[in-house]
Amino acid sequence: MVQPSIISILIFLTAMLLAWPLGKYMAGVYKGERSWLSFLEPVENFIYKICGINPLIEMNWKQYLVSLLSINFIWLLWAVLILLLQGHLFLNPAHNPSMEWSLAINSAISFLTSTNVQHYSGETGATYFSQLAVFTFLQFLSAATSLAAGIALVRGLMHKSRESLGNFYRDFVRSLTRILLPLSIVAAILFLFSGMPMTFAGPHTVHTLQNDTVQVATGPVAAMIPIKELGSNGGGFFSANDAHPFENPNFFSFIIHSLIVLLLPMAFIFCIGYFLDEKKFSRMILIVMTIGLLLVTIPIIMEEVKGSPAISEMGAQNISGNMEGKEVRFGSYYSAYYSGINMAIPAGTITGMHDSYMPLSGIYMLVGMHIDAFFGGLGSGWINMFFYLIVATFIASLMIGRSPEIFGKKIETREMQLVIGVSVSQILVPLLFTAIACFIYLHYPGGNDTLNWLSNKGPHGFTTMLYEYVSCFAGNGSEFSELGNNTVFWNLTTSIVMLLGRFIPIIVAIMIGGFFLHKKYIPPSLGSLPTDSYTFGGFLLMTIIVLNALSLFSVYILGPISEHFMFR
Repeated sequence: MVQPSIISILIFLTAMLLAWPLGKYMAGVYKGERSWLSFLEPVENFIYKICGINPLIEMNWKQYLVSLLSINFIWLLWAVLILLLQGHLFLNPAHNPSMEWSLAINSAISFLTSTNVQHYSGETGATYFSQLAVFTFLQFLSAATSLAAGIALVRGLMHKSRESLGNFYRDFVRSLTRILLPLSIVAAILFLFSGMPMTFAGPHTVHTLQNDTVQVATGPVAAMIPIKELGSNGGGFFSANDAHPFENPNFFSFIIHSLIVLLLPMAFIFCIGYFLDEKKFSRMILIVMTIGLLLVTIPIIMEEVKGSPAISEMGAQNISGNMEGKEVRFGSYYSAYYSGINMAIPAGTITGMHDSYMPLSGIYMLVGMHIDAFFGGLGSGWINMFFYLIVATFIASLMIGRSPEIFGKKIETREMQLVIGVSVSQILVPLLFTAIACFIYLHYPGGNDTLNWLSNKGPHGFTTMLYEYVSCFAGNGSEFSELGNNTVFWNLTTSIVMLLGRFIPIIVAIMIGGFFLHKKYIPPSLGSLPTDSYTFGGFLLMTIIVLNALSLFSVYILGPISEHFMFR
């Protein structure tokens, strides 16, 4: 039998090999070059025509940003309306009811922001129509938005001065028609061959050997799952997500899940190298991201494979590792491996319940989500890495007495102020809302056990609330299942955090891209700091580690570290 570690390495390397040519192809798409999918241009022109859009108009950063925000707001209204009415619409063979107003708002914002936190159960909380017309649709929309924002920032870094960041609608539509839809069709075919259902029939009635009657939910699953992974989304058709046998039928489907969740975040880094003709830079970023991904994933695997010391102290065998809350088909190793990848990407898909993972595993999950730059989300991972890149360049330049520059363009006060603002918000927003949740939980009637907020008190309960907000801000969407979060308080507060976590980095990235557009290009000299060197890559990685360790270590002491020592 092949060792699990070998299989996981092969999955990663296969994803990277596929991402290389895909990244080159993506660069051509955004440069406007002809490709084998250019025959779709009439379809794209038809979309522009019916929407009254001129894709040839070049946009400055303000116009690009207004277009991005406008289209997201329009589809948010559509999503909320459908969820409020879904019980009265068609394609509802299970007769699921409409969503309560706060849950409808939360679910719409969740999928719009590529977070996909689900305070509802897919089997009973959504209809086939809302699964397709809202959740699947918004996963395409959010992924295309992320790609457009990412490539707009890349255009701002080009050596040659430009007057615009491109056209948002052209970037958005081409992301859909030439990247996301073709890849989703290929992935859907593979999932169908693995046994994933694709049907509009209602739930199946199954009679068990004990003469019980069970309703087994199915649906158009294969239509939704590809973009869930390819778009770094993570929203499952079923409440158990990838632990459900219809959403992840076998080990072949597990491999496909793992490959495609890595594919586009990796490909985007190659795309940057080809688009800017800075292949050495993209290789450096790729190495930094890979090392960071390993630093997040390996400790989770080690903790879960080792298992709980409390079980060992009881004299029971612990050779299978920590199997509590795990999918037995994949075991502790593959569940932990999958968790590490999906915390860093961050798609947030799961094959086991994170609430049952070891306490120290929770730290690395939180770290992966908080950094959100070790490949990170599709497009957004590059944006977050760019912010760290600005900080590292500024610090390194001051250390050697040089003016901070990146790609021959000076980093000035306003760029640093914006980047620091984003960095502070990444820490402040989740901690502020966690503090509010703790206060309400302890002091206000009705905010305690009557709402079933926590089934596990103490440090684990604190980690549960912290995890919820960090996951929402990072656009991850995974959660500790013990939190009774389908209440007005949780639905509304997490909605605010998701909106802030999604649009603060995007707004700042497009602003900085616009500022860099008009900066004069300064050719590199002997006095320039080489930001594409592997030495600088090491400094960049250390900057990321130090900044996050200083910011969050004290919080981890209150939660997962304290819980860890309770096992000793």
